[in-house]
Amino acid sequence: MAASSSAEQTQLHDMEEEEEGMEERAMESDEEDRMGGENSDEEEDDSSEDEKENEAEIQRLEEQLSINAFDYNCHVDLIKLLKQEGELLRLRKARQKMSELFPLTEEIWLDWLKDEIRLTEEEPNREKVYELFEQAVKDYICPDIWLEFAQYSIGGMGLPGGMEKVRSIFERAVTAVGLHMTKGQTVWEAYREFENAILSTVQPPPGRVPSCKEQELLNVQLERIHTLFRRQLAVPLMEMEATYAEYDEWSEHGVAETVMIQYKKALQQLAKCKPLEEALILAEPPKLAEYQAFIDFELKEGDPARIQIIFERALSENCLVPDMWVKYTTYLDRQLKFKDLVLSSHERAVRNCPWTMGLWKSYLLALERYEADHATVSDVFEKALIAGFIQATDYVEIWQAFLDYLRRRVDFSKESSKELEELRGSFSRSLDYMKQDVEERFGESGDPSCIIMQIWARIEALHCKNIQKARELWDSIMTKGNAKYANMWLEYYNLERSYGDTAHCRKALHRAVQCTSDYPEHVCEVLLTFERVEGSLEDWDVAVQKTETRLNRVNEQRAKAAVKEANHARQEEDRADQRQKTKADKKAQKKGQKGTGAVLKRKATQDDYHNDWNEDSAPKRHRGSRDRATEENMETETGRNPPPGYKPAPPGNKRAQQGSAAQSQNDDKPELRNDNCSVFISNLAYTLEEPEAKLRTQFESCGPIAQVRPVFGTKGTFKGYGYVQFESTVSVPEALKLDRREVEGRPMFVSPCVDKSKNPDFKIFKYNTTMERQKIFISGLPFSCTKEQLEEICKSHGTVKDIRLVTYRSGKPKGLAYVEFADDTQASQAVLKMDGLDIGENKICVAISNPPRRNVMDRPGMDRMDLMPRQVFGARGRGRTQLSLLPRSLHRQSEPLSKVKNGTVEAAGTSSAGETKPLSNSDFAKMLLSK
Repeated sequence: MAASSSAEQTQLHDMEEEEEGMEERAMESDEEDRMGGENSDEEEDDSSEDEKENEAEIQRLEEQLSINAFDYNCHVDLIKLLKQEGELLRLRKARQKMSELFPLTEEIWLDWLKDEIRLTEEEPNREKVYELFEQAVKDYICPDIWLEFAQYSIGGMGLPGGMEKVRSIFERAVTAVGLHMTKGQTVWEAYREFENAILSTVQPPPGRVPSCKEQELLNVQLERIHTLFRRQLAVPLMEMEATYAEYDEWSEHGVAETVMIQYKKALQQLAKCKPLEEALILAEPPKLAEYQAFIDFELKEGDPARIQIIFERALSENCLVPDMWVKYTTYLDRQLKFKDLVLSSHERAVRNCPWTMGLWKSYLLALERYEADHATVSDVFEKALIAGFIQATDYVEIWQAFLDYLRRRVDFSKESSKELEELRGSFSRSLDYMKQDVEERFGESGDPSCIIMQIWARIEALHCKNIQKARELWDSIMTKGNAKYANMWLEYYNLERSYGDTAHCRKALHRAVQCTSDYPEHVCEVLLTFERVEGSLEDWDVAVQKTETRLNRVNEQRAKAAVKEANHARQEEDRADQRQKTKADKKAQKKGQKGTGAVLKRKATQDDYHNDWNEDSAPKRHRGSRDRATEENMETETGRNPPPGYKPAPPGNKRAQQGSAAQSQNDDKPELRNDNCSVFISNLAYTLEEPEAKLRTQFESCGPIAQVRPVFGTKGTFKGYGYVQFESTVSVPEALKLDRREVEGRPMFVSPCVDKSKNPDFKIFKYNTTMERQKIFISGLPFSCTKEQLEEICKSHGTVKDIRLVTYRSGKPKGLAYVEFADDTQASQAVLKMDGLDIGENKICVAISNPPRRNVMDRPGMDRMDLMPRQVFGARGRGRTQLSLLPRSLHRQSEPLSKVKNGTVEAAGTSSAGETKPLSNSDFAKMLLSK
């Protein structure tokens, strides 16, 4: 019993443990289910949040496009998001809207076509996809799109006329891209594979003799394949040797002699083109130079089909380069002259580069040349007006082109016609457009000489015989600020002379005499000549009296202006003399107070005066021989008596000893110096070890060096500048090319060694200070940006000729750069595409290079004292930390400048010889101690 009870208890215990295990497993399972559910919920929540974010971004992009429909990148981003979300219907609409404004790239077209093919698989109507393919092949010459087009058409072979449609598409494909040297072969091979597939269907089974009809079909199909082989072997294509071997193996009778001749000619042509093709393969985008070389080669060869295909290939990779479109459309206009090809190319050009006025102008002329209907021409013109030109003058030119077209439509033999009224209405609209739209956008009308109004006036006078309307127009022209110009009055006078009468000619000349301010003598002479031919004695007397009165008044005004200028110059000269005298007295007084034990100071010349007040830590880059002699004569040299108070450099200062020795050696041989063979080196580090050896190493590649003269201070320390003299003047241009080369972390300045006292007009600032339309100015660059990185960004917008990163004298970047393109069109395109671009964490600003006028203080030859205003305040007025540290005796009004040039400034107070009097040390002392 006890044993039985124990066994039952053990069994019961085991059952309880098993039940507990099952409960634990059930609880774990429930926990896993709960956790799995939570994870699933979290994934669903994340997915829902992503969808909401994408939908919000889609709505934002759609709203942005409703404001600016020409935002290309916005269209691309919207299409990507809609494709990601699977919104096929909205995606179709987005693609359609973009294709209406821009030609689409090959990638966008292929994605669109594949999506549409999937959407219409179950639809019996294939015409929608065919229409889309027709639209795609018009944008660019793309072999892959043509191949996709042909393959899609093969799927409709079973429909009525399906086989003929396939062959038609293949024929169009080989015509369009069959000459493409690298990709044309795939289209030819696809065409032959299609015909071979047809051949297999018409061949009888082995062992059965074909009937007459079957044999006829078989012969026709074989001839088609023979013809395709012959046509392909006559075209220079890559790997055409393999095609020849395939044909030789396929043909039962071998290759015919005529085919062999054509094949050899194609091989010769391929040998000529192969280096150009290989250069294209190896080149990096945009490959403009390589394509241009290929185009020049084909133009010289003269094959129109090959010229067209190379232009199309270049444009498919450089569709945003206006110059390429201009060259292509010009070639088509002058050489091929096929209406459909010419007009479609012009349309593609303006869709790719809508900001280029010249392309729209050529398009309008082409439409008129091929007699397009008036509605089409007007529609193209209206599109041009909203294309967004970058200059006010572009709108003037496009209006002129359209008005010329309207004028050629008018039959002026009729007194009134619909075309004439439209012409007059368009002239009025053009003037309103210039005044409102163009002036509001650019701040100028773009037509200061009123060319459009002049043309309108001449049309009214010549064709419409309406001289009164012409006079009204000229009155309006003169009220727009043109009355002071002699050429405008003479233009009006010629109009009256041709279509008006004598009275109005006389009246126009009398008004011209009174109003003209630029060339009054010439206008007076024209009036007198007119009266000699046309007028009476009374008219002559009136003309003589008016001209004499006018010229006397002009001469009086000129004399007054000359006297005023002379008085002003004399006053400034007297002030300059007084300042120099005061300065010399103060200097002498200060020198006397110090006594005989004071340190002697060198006599201050005019150059010292400039250096004391207008020189920073580094000397001027351009020093004359006189400047150098003054400066170098002050240095301590071996074998000369040092000035009182001079302390020689310690023995351990090796660099100081070398400097003194080099200085002495150079000064001992002044007869060896030749400025014509020398360059001036500056902005070097004061701590540069062995500057003579370093400079000799830097410039030894430029030519044989006669001597290197680094300049050292009184204590033997290097002053950061010097001179390198070559044995020949031929080496100087090579040395100047090393300007701004980095030497131990600082840009080394290299400039000609010119005596400015003998060459006062020598330009120091070597960069242009006026607008350069082919150059862009970039600000906001990261300090870490290099020339290579910037070139990589800019070269996609055109041919980059030069890049200049602006730096401080220490060599540290300012975040500014100038990039020069091949022409102003590429520069304008770069401004449009790059302005606001993010580079790293910086958003850059890009504009056409138009530097502001250089500050007068930055110009060499100017005295800081002569230009110092009484008070110089910051943007918010004078602050506590903006107290002037200059003695009050030296404060005076700035002197007006009589002449300012790029790199050269001449003060009004200079003497007749062009030089001011030098100031002595006593002059400085008196000026400092007068108060």
